[in-house]
Amino acid sequence: MNKILLFSLVFIQFLMNAQSSERSLSSGKWQFKSAKETKWMSAAVPGTVHLDLMKNKVIPDPYKDENEKKVQWIENEDWDYQTLFNISEKELKNQHMELVFEGLDTFSEIYLNGKPVQSTDNMFRKWTVPVRQYVKKGENTLLIKFRSSVNVGKELAQKVPFTVPESPRSFVRKAQYQFGWDWGPRLVTAGIWKDVKLVCWNQAKLKNTKVEQGKLTSKRADLNIYTEIFVDEKGKYNISVNNKSQEFTLKEGLNSVSIPYQINNPKLWQPNGWGEQNLYDVKISLRKDLKIIDEKSERIGLRTVELIQEKDAQGKSFYFKVNGKPMYAKGTNWIPGDSFSPRMTKERYRKLIKDCKEANMNMIRVWGGGIYEDDEFYKACDENGILVWQDFMFAGSFYPADENFQKNVELEVKDQVERLQNHPALALWCGNNEIDEAIVNWGYQKQFKYSKEDSLQVWKDYNQIFHKVIPDAIKKYAAADKQIYWSSSPSIGWGHKESLTEGDSHYWGVWWGEQPFEIYNEKVPRFASEYGFQGMPTLQTTKSMFSGKPDLSLQNETIKAHEKHARGWEIIDNYMKRDYKIPADFVKYNYVSQLLQARGMQTAIEAHRRAKPYNMGTLYWQLNDCWPVVSWSSIDYLGNWKALHYQIKRSFENQIILQEEKDEILSFYVINDELKTFENVSLDFEIIKLNGEKKGLVKTANNRILQSNGILKLASFSLKEVIGDSDKNEIFLHLMVKSAKDKMIAESNYFFSKPKDLKLTKPNIRIKKLSATEIEISTDVLAKDIYLMGDAHFSDNFFDLLPKTSRKIKLSKPLEKIEVMSLWDTMNP
Repeated sequence: MNKILLFSLVFIQFLMNAQSSERSLSSGKWQFKSAKETKWMSAAVPGTVHLDLMKNKVIPDPYKDENEKKVQWIENEDWDYQTLFNISEKELKNQHMELVFEGLDTFSEIYLNGKPVQSTDNMFRKWTVPVRQYVKKGENTLLIKFRSSVNVGKELAQKVPFTVPESPRSFVRKAQYQFGWDWGPRLVTAGIWKDVKLVCWNQAKLKNTKVEQGKLTSKRADLNIYTEIFVDEKGKYNISVNNKSQEFTLKEGLNSVSIPYQINNPKLWQPNGWGEQNLYDVKISLRKDLKIIDEKSERIGLRTVELIQEKDAQGKSFYFKVNGKPMYAKGTNWIPGDSFSPRMTKERYRKLIKDCKEANMNMIRVWGGGIYEDDEFYKACDENGILVWQDFMFAGSFYPADENFQKNVELEVKDQVERLQNHPALALWCGNNEIDEAIVNWGYQKQFKYSKEDSLQVWKDYNQIFHKVIPDAIKKYAAADKQIYWSSSPSIGWGHKESLTEGDSHYWGVWWGEQPFEIYNEKVPRFASEYGFQGMPTLQTTKSMFSGKPDLSLQNETIKAHEKHARGWEIIDNYMKRDYKIPADFVKYNYVSQLLQARGMQTAIEAHRRAKPYNMGTLYWQLNDCWPVVSWSSIDYLGNWKALHYQIKRSFENQIILQEEKDEILSFYVINDELKTFENVSLDFEIIKLNGEKKGLVKTANNRILQSNGILKLASFSLKEVIGDSDKNEIFLHLMVKSAKDKMIAESNYFFSKPKDLKLTKPNIRIKKLSATEIEISTDVLAKDIYLMGDAHFSDNFFDLLPKTSRKIKLSKPLEKIEVMSLWDTMNP
């Protein structure tokens, strides 16, 4: 009996293999050249023309020195890519053969054995080309001729009767950041940036599958599995979901089938901080006469997500309700992890998302000037409980809405919705980044002297794309539970009072408006989806900007070239002198610039979280970098945590104590973002001198309840009551919130003065090696903002160490030498 069963399984597997096959052509021998040249050079697929030119030593590394300037000619050239691949006699017997291009950048003509088979005009679309009639047994030639996106964009721009800002990027459907941003280089790529596959199949094929979630209770989850099936012959077919089979009569051509499916006693997918990220595999199999013709698998999570906007006394709420409960969104904004996207590996994606989870985040916004990220990004978000706010790839400009552009956008949306919608992490689709605001607030119409008709056309085009084409496509292609759409982020520009009372807000009064960090305490929106401040990358990443020996100086032209904001250094200095003493030494300046960035974002996040539930989300700008650069990121290009990311981890703790100093009154709040309640909550604080001398301990009543997912105001004191006759520049508070049986809920330190005014005592910092990858650090007096330096990741860094205490720190790898610095060193050269 077992032998018969084994034979049957082997036979079915053989039949399945006979029905369909797939192989990548990316690993083949590829060549490329300038369209003007005759000499071919070796190429890598997936890749970009810049990477291929670097590999062939035609250009220097654009990330190093001032080399970016030396490679600008590439964007104006046309480029050809070519490979040879063999077709076997067995493959030729297939009824269907398709070349599938997952990503072509951007305008291209595809030739197979000298015959044109497809034109492309969108980096973000998948192109499936039937090629059965063009292939032959033996050697086949695939040629892809890419036209310059810059030149094509200029041609398209000339057809519009007015000047469109940021031309020509608005006219080409490719990654907008490649044209240069205030954190990124101008590297306009071309090439085959994703996989190329040869797909052979017979009889029928599963084209697309979406899993729609219906009623969800603790006892049962009702699902509908929608799948599109193309069949050559009408007839009866069996479709099974996880081996539960149903028979369908399918017509010749394309069929749409709905299959109900239930999961009993479902386990919910929870965002990070609320529970486990339970996932289910859904396997769809298509059979005819016992033969498995095709199969697809989807990995899903069971959860509900709602965007709640309800009018209230202050305006209108804006928050996400997840699994029936309001969720305070803590997270960041994501830009592409590399200017050359094919260099992003599975490991790099997973590390960055793991770093988000470790920093207590539960949401990430994929910014609209980049790319729709690789599947590995969304898988990592699924597995780590990070909800995704997904922008469509439009940012900070005006976009056309002619018939061809509309159709192109619809098909782009279709491809991405069908690819991404089954991920449980997906929370919201957003039409664009800052385009509504650009039209209203940025003065482009005045700058380019638009007529009334021109301005009306801009709005007409905007409404057509973002209020019709995109939302209509989402309704058409997305499952009913994956259709939450927000047309533009922000909904209202930061100069308007309504931006703080409704919708989502990009508040740039700090940095762009050069307002002090303290303005964050006043400008609190309902949902902060962008705000930020620049800081330098780590020393390791700064050194990587150089091809030779690094010259670490703020006057060095290489370091200047890796600051893309026109007034970046000036703005950093202006803010630094407000809060810190500006060091002359480069290493110390690098350190203080990171502290400055962390201080600004801590101020913003604490103001947002104190305002819960008025404010229900804070997504800082930005998580990562696409090259070594001075920027708003909390993790630099090489993956190192800057001071900001360590502070984000502290500021996003599920339980945190926050203070508010206003009108000579000091108030204390404790925030709880978890789904559990704490009883008998008390606040204790020690008044400590910077030299270690303890001034006293204050205790409050311990009969308070900190509700699940709540906020509790613990106590208020007058500043005079707390400080007394002490010099506020010489003391600080060590705050402790405890629950029953003195169990610590949260603790932090509060300083009454800006860092530059603190009368710090020189700390005697000692490092004791506990093991190859663990140290213990101790101090005699307060050591403010301890900075551990070494080529490893430290489990904590840029932290305060209390007098006569120690802390254990883990290292990602053994280090022979660890250097240490504290704020005192920057104030006492």
